[in-house]
Amino acid sequence: MNFEQFSFDARIKAGIKAAGYVTPTPIQAKAIPIVLQGHDLLGLAQTGTGKTAAFLLPILQRLIRGPLRQVRVLIITPTRELAEQIYQASLDFSRKTKIRSTTVYGGVSKRPQEAALHRGVEIVVACPGRLLDLMGDGSINLSQIEVLVLDEADRMCDMGFLPDIRRIIKQLPTKRQTLFFSATMPNDIRKLADTILNDPVTVQIGRIAPAQTVSHALFPVPKTLRKKLLLALLQRTATGRVLVFTRTKRRAHTLALDLAKRGYRVIALQGNMRQSRRQQAIDGYRNGKYDILVATDIAARGIDVTEISHVINFDIPDTVDAYTHRIGRTGRAEQTGEAFTFAMPDDADMVRDIEKTLKTNLERRRLPDFDYGDFNPETQFQSKSPQSKQKQNAPKATRGSGHKRPYRGGSKRKPYRRFKN
Repeated sequence: MNFEQFSFDARIKAGIKAAGYVTPTPIQAKAIPIVLQGHDLLGLAQTGTGKTAAFLLPILQRLIRGPLRQVRVLIITPTRELAEQIYQASLDFSRKTKIRSTTVYGGVSKRPQEAALHRGVEIVVACPGRLLDLMGDGSINLSQIEVLVLDEADRMCDMGFLPDIRRIIKQLPTKRQTLFFSATMPNDIRKLADTILNDPVTVQIGRIAPAQTVSHALFPVPKTLRKKLLLALLQRTATGRVLVFTRTKRRAHTLALDLAKRGYRVIALQGNMRQSRRQQAIDGYRNGKYDILVATDIAARGIDVTEISHVINFDIPDTVDAYTHRIGRTGRAEQTGEAFTFAMPDDADMVRDIEKTLKTNLERRRLPDFDYGDFNPETQFQSKSPQSKQKQNAPKATRGSGHKRPYRGGSKRKPYRRFKN
């Protein structure tokens, strides 16, 4: 199977080829024909499965025909980073066409965005807040919208954007095609989908959970030893890019500083950074200037870096959905990855919820020769599942993305100790 089967316009085929796309991912293979036929779509798939091309390519095929220099497609995303990612993909795929795109989001000046809209574009990739701002002052005309895309709708719900989404949708033509993508389906998102979709075709790829190419491990550890454990793991683990999640902006900042002092190429990404600095951090992480990115949940949304071999939850997430989205940063595009979660005794309920969603037990690990003091990892988060009582084999070498390079001390890696849980 390849992209030739979809009979795209030759100009779009040229963009697909230039972008290096050869074989469609499962969601692309299933969703593209549906979108080309004009149906509404409910796409359920974890991050990293190729959703962006699944909706962009058939949208471009539609835009080849019809008027230019008016807004015909609106794509709404939860974060600036995801908006930029989709925008860049649209540029790559449409490079041989006359189709224009632009982004609309806060944190930067409105003037360039207003100027782009004034010159005329067919695709607007927007975050809700700035879009409402531009709608309010008459800088954008949405009366000719033919396709609405809501990407990562569950995250927009988490971030409190649902009222804004409803306000925006009320201003759009009722006769349109709507494409709705989400990795999870909480009740609020299910209600929104039922409201705005017209006889949709549902495409679900795998479980609504992290990619199956990701292995999961739990490291019980007291709060006071988490930083030392992180340093020990980095010294003993061969990795590609590493993404470390913290719960607060301050912790992301201070942890990145601590790692930098120890010689790691690291950068922090958190919500109160200026957009220019956020973009510099992401670009530096993507192109290899930095090996480690320390980020909060909201800041890391939309990061698309295939070389992320390890996600480390320095703080366990507040919800199972947040765990799904964090872990979705690795194991992308069917590559392998590992997810390490530091868990304290008070995290038992969240551990059980995550395991229930994954329908398996998180493998418990302890780091040999690491001084845990009076804390005994083996006594934490005991599981009663029969399968967890079986003796587990010694671990194989850390699986990365094929882009492995050890950090300092990597040549002296020691295996983790896996214990019965």
